[in-house]
Amino acid sequence: MNKKVTLKGKTILAVDDEPDILESIQEVLEGCAVDTAQDYGSAMELLNSKTYDLAVLDIMGVQGFDLLKTAKAKKILTVMLTSHALSPDNFAKSMDGGADAYLPKNKLAELDVFLDDVLNDDRQKPGVLGVWFDRVKGYYEKKFGPGWLDEYKGSWH
Repeated sequence: MNKKVTLKGKTILAVDDEPDILESIQEVLEGCAVDTAQDYGSAMELLNSKTYDLAVLDIMGVQGFDLLKTAKAKKILTVMLTSHALSPDNFAKSMDGGADAYLPKNKLAELDVFLDDVLNDDRQKPGVLGVWFDRVKGYYEKKFGPGWLDEYKGSWH
């Protein structure tokens, strides 16, 4: 797989209440300027004082949906990265909230590839989830069951 080098030099905000996850994100996104926050307040301070190319947000423990709303208002590409909140309902809530991707934490080692997809994808077209989704579609079908997405409707589907 040919990977574009679009992440190098990008400024990214990573928010998660687990320090080891933040460390892993920094390792995977080597070559990027990665700011981290472990709670909602710290994340909001960073969002209000700096400019980011991308935000990677956990859902639980950091008020991820509230952070998503702020990030999208600032026109920041935003990826939801979750483990405990991994569900079809939270997928739909994330996408309805403007998330550019919704990823399981167990795909963290490939985060750079997914972020590259988000940066290079044309998700302006209604009804298109994008290349990042093609990479995890099989995983979600196994986890949530075949046809799980059919019951969810939004501008993204």
